[in-house]
Amino acid sequence: MTRRIFRSICTVAFVVFFTTLILVSTILYSHFSDTQQKQLKIQTNLVAQGVSALGNEYFNELTIDDIRITWIDQNGDVMLDTKAQHTNMENHIEREEVQEALSSGYGEAVRYSSTIMERSLYTAQKLNDGTIIRVSAVQSTIPVILASEFKLIIITFFIAFALSMFLASRLSKKIVGPLNEINLDEPLSNEGYDEILPLLNRLDIQKKQLSNQTAELKQTRDEGEQMRREFTANVSHELKTPLHSISGYAELMKNGMVRQEDIIPFSDKIYSEAQRMIKLVIDIINLSHLDENTGEMEFETTDIFAIASETINSLSKEASLNNIRFILKGETSYINGIPQLLKGIVLNLCDNAVKYNKPDGTVTIEIKDTEDSCILSVADTGIGIPSEHHNRVFERFYRVDKSHSKEVGGTGLGLSIVKHSARIHNADIKLESIENKGTTITIIFPK
Repeated sequence: MTRRIFRSICTVAFVVFFTTLILVSTILYSHFSDTQQKQLKIQTNLVAQGVSALGNEYFNELTIDDIRITWIDQNGDVMLDTKAQHTNMENHIEREEVQEALSSGYGEAVRYSSTIMERSLYTAQKLNDGTIIRVSAVQSTIPVILASEFKLIIITFFIAFALSMFLASRLSKKIVGPLNEINLDEPLSNEGYDEILPLLNRLDIQKKQLSNQTAELKQTRDEGEQMRREFTANVSHELKTPLHSISGYAELMKNGMVRQEDIIPFSDKIYSEAQRMIKLVIDIINLSHLDENTGEMEFETTDIFAIASETINSLSKEASLNNIRFILKGETSYINGIPQLLKGIVLNLCDNAVKYNKPDGTVTIEIKDTEDSCILSVADTGIGIPSEHHNRVFERFYRVDKSHSKEVGGTGLGLSIVKHSARIHNADIKLESIENKGTTITIIFPK
């Protein structure tokens, strides 16, 4: 930044120098030209008076180096010239200043010579006898004047150049100094330019935002680490329990310590524990996929009502064991979603409604179709959830009643899968539950 300011100041100084040189030269040249023209007019008048009084005798002892005097008769013939032999000079009747003097008594003209780069000023005055006195002077042009003063201009330029470099260096450092000394840890404590106050305010705001975000990230990281530890402990516990059962029953059978009539019950127990492990592993894998991404899953138009009908058919055998009745209400409702995730949502909600229901209870599934959303509601007449557990039932492996969950074979991941799948579809979840009366879970899918 210092270099840019330095270059900018130097550039401005050079531009100002040359612009000033050109303007001053032009103005002074114009002023001196006007002054010289006026002086030439006065000299012409004096010469005219002298010639009128003395005639040719006026020129006898006249010595003039900077002007040229020409005496012209009424016909334009040169009678006398102080710089040349008048007999060799051409007729001047057509000259502008002569024509003007003949008609009005006084005339002026300026002629420019491109070959010698000079301007010639002419003034002419008519005498009483009809003859004309013309006085002329040579004036150098601006380029010639500048060329003649080249050495002085170069000296002035280098002085200005050195002074500009010195001042630009000091000024650029002075400008950048307060910027380099800004305390970024406390932006508003800096004393400097008012122009950077908005920047300091923004830095202060961003610093506070970063501080808050860092604290939130640390809290999230700590929470995530805590969840990871809990998840690992829960998975270990959930897998260890059925494995111990399977290992125990298998060891008894291996050592021949099981009667023939107990082989089938033992095999059933091993099978049920193995199925419980398989269900747990499948739920863990599904939840892991939901945590990572859904890139391989495609969104498509899906009918929630049709999914609910299929789910009822798949759970009818399990529901009939406790004489639980399904009621399907509502209408066809299409949303743009991932079919396998939507099926998982309905299946897990209905499966929980069956597992935690009371004998002879009901599970009511209702689908409402609105202009902006599809509303899925699953209500049961089961054991309900105490109010102090409402905020945690969607956590992984969280169980309200661990003993009852073990009896019904729940993995503790069903509602967590529902929550993640709903989040992917930008859906809202509402839980209403009263202990010993039942639970209603409502999911609102935006269209």
